[in-house]
This record gives sequence, C-alpha cells and structure tokens, in this order.
Amino acid sequence: MKAWGVTDVGLKRRENQDTFAIETFGAPHSIVAVVCDGMGGVSGGRLASTLAVSTFMDALHELTQPAMTVEQVRAMQRDCVRLANRAVFERSLTSEDYRGMGTTLVSAVVSSEVAVVANVGDSRAYHIGAGGIRRVTHDHSVVEEMLASGEITPEQARTHPNRNLITRALGPEPDIACDTYVVPLKRGDCLLLCTDGVTGTALDRELLEIVHSTPDGDAALARLLELARSRGAPDNVTAVLIRSDAEEVRTDG
Repeated sequence: MKAWGVTDVGLKRRENQDTFAIETFGAPHSIVAVVCDGMGGVSGGRLASTLAVSTFMDALHELTQPAMTVEQVRAMQRDCVRLANRAVFERSLTSEDYRGMGTTLVSAVVSSEVAVVANVGDSRAYHIGAGGIRRVTHDHSVVEEMLASGEITPEQARTHPNRNLITRALGPEPDIACDTYVVPLKRGDCLLLCTDGVTGTALDRELLEIVHSTPDGDAALARLLELARSRGAPDNVTAVLIRSDAEEVRTDG
C-alpha cells in the first residue's frame, strides 16, 4: 500500500480551510485517510476541518480492534464521524466567531483487498482501476438532489450557481448521519479522496488520465494541483491518493 496527500490554498482564497491526514492503520499495509473542507468564515472553517480530522483520527485509534470485519469497520467509521461532528458542534457554541461553522468529511480505511469509505457533504471518493473511474460517494448537496430528480444535467451541475450549497455537514447540528460504502480493490487500483477544489476544476476523465498515466503519486497529485491552478483554483485544493500495490506510506503535504 502507498499513499500521498497534497493541499493548497488555491488562487482566490486567503486561507486554506482544507485539512487531511494519512496514517497506517491496524494490521500491516492498511491505511486510513480523512479529508475535510471547512466552512464558516475566517475563524470557523479552518478550525472546523482541523478539529474534525484530529477527533476522527483520535477516535479511530481508540475504537480499533484486532481482526475487525468490514461491517465492524463501517460501524467504527460512523462512530468516528459522530464524535467528530459532536466536537465541532460543541466548539461552535463557545464563541460567536464560530457559530454555524462546519466541515465536509470523506474518509477511507483501506486494506489490500477492500476500502471502507464514509462521507458527509460534497468532498468525494473515487475508485480508479483498469475499468476506468467511478465516483464512490454521493454529494450531500442541492445540486446532487436536482440531478437525482432530473431537474438539471451533469453538464449544468458543473456551473450551477448553487453548486457549493451542501445539505449535510459536520458541526451545524448536534447529530449527523454519514453514508458508508464498501469498495473491493484489485492490485494496482487507486482510491482518490478530494475536496471540491479538485472536482470543481477537473473532469472525471481528466482525473482518470492523470492517475493512470502518472505512476508516481506525488507527481500525479502535482499534476492535479497544476490543473486546478491553471483553471483559476477558486477554492482550496486537497487530494489524497491511495494505491493498493505498494507498501510505503507518504504523509507529507
């Protein structure tokens, strides 16, 4: 297993309110990664994403047990998300500057044969393999609901004025539900976790081409960042790439 991460403020924002973490997990050659995109003004967004990531990872360390089944890992991630949400919500009550702050979250616990993914909001997970690219997660957003009802097309969704409005986030409410997914992996498959600073500037086919044609993960993420910046990078840009065919874990970025 091998993992890489990158985060960048982009070209229009003053502060990077995205946060990510990558760690080895449980048995050898397993990885956990989490990516959060904060919201809530100058003070709140960065705090929300940082607090969510740290609480999620701390909870995962506490709840991890030997030889967990896939269903146990799913339940554990739901608990980690619940605890992260509670931490952000309670901190939001301590200051007027933090009122209403929140964050998206997408996480993955990845072994050589399977990934268990959880998400809240519109940060995404993609599975990239020999058969192409597939979005694993569903956005909790106004535009996703309009797409599901047939009100707009995927092309219209990319430029819709409400594309940044999410319907679910960690922090605004005391309790939150997350979605979880199980993704079978083959040797050489990749999992890409990213914020909307990536998906708002790159098409799925471009993500596929970059990952497939760039074996080195650092170089692949550098190309994703370069693409986002070449298109104005109006938001913070964060991505984590996990490949199932190597052993080294890179957590810088």
